[in-house]
Amino acid sequence: MIREVRDHWCWGPNWRPGRSFYTWHIVFPHDAALGDLHTRYQHLVGSLPGISPVPVQWLHLTLQGIGFVDKVPQADLDPIIDAAHRRLEHFRPFEITLGPAVVDVESLQLPVSPVDRLRRLRGQLRAAITDVWGRDSVPELPELDPHVSLGYWNRSAAAAPLRQQVNALGNCVAKTEVTHVSLINLTRDQRQYEWTKYAGLPLGAPSSGAGF
Repeated sequence: MIREVRDHWCWGPNWRPGRSFYTWHIVFPHDAALGDLHTRYQHLVGSLPGISPVPVQWLHLTLQGIGFVDKVPQADLDPIIDAAHRRLEHFRPFEITLGPAVVDVESLQLPVSPVDRLRRLRGQLRAAITDVWGRDSVPELPELDPHVSLGYWNRSAAAAPLRQQVNALGNCVAKTEVTHVSLINLTRDQRQYEWTKYAGLPLGAPSSGAGF
């Protein structure tokens, strides 16, 4: 159990203002179930010190990065999308459960299950990158711990008082269906993740139906 949360927004060695990143996410535009859950947590999020809340339109589940936009040639990006669409033709839509919220070291987050299904989905996206760039060029990340963040800590603080406030709200959960994955152009300026969508791929659909 973590003892202290830390500032999520410290600039790392590769991120800098104005730089953006291509990444596969599950996003939730107009998702009523997640929107309702987000609303149920708003009073709590607003009462927590040292947190940057995530507006409902920017809720997301990170799957697999590709690379910084200034380092990914356009001639490679579209073949990666095509490879991903082929690999997702037989990956059927599935239901996920989100919540209840937990205090993580850098965010207040909704754990998402089934974990194994989401890890298999990520595996197909990693395989698509391998199809184009080879195994040695796939960005390495820790094993997927699927979650949707409600807010990111913007300063260091003791975790126990935060955890006590969160646990007092009880077991708020929601269920929804994953039907698409999205390739987005992600920025993190202004202590907020924002993006433009580059491509959307439906699960379980013929590759001729790619949405660019």
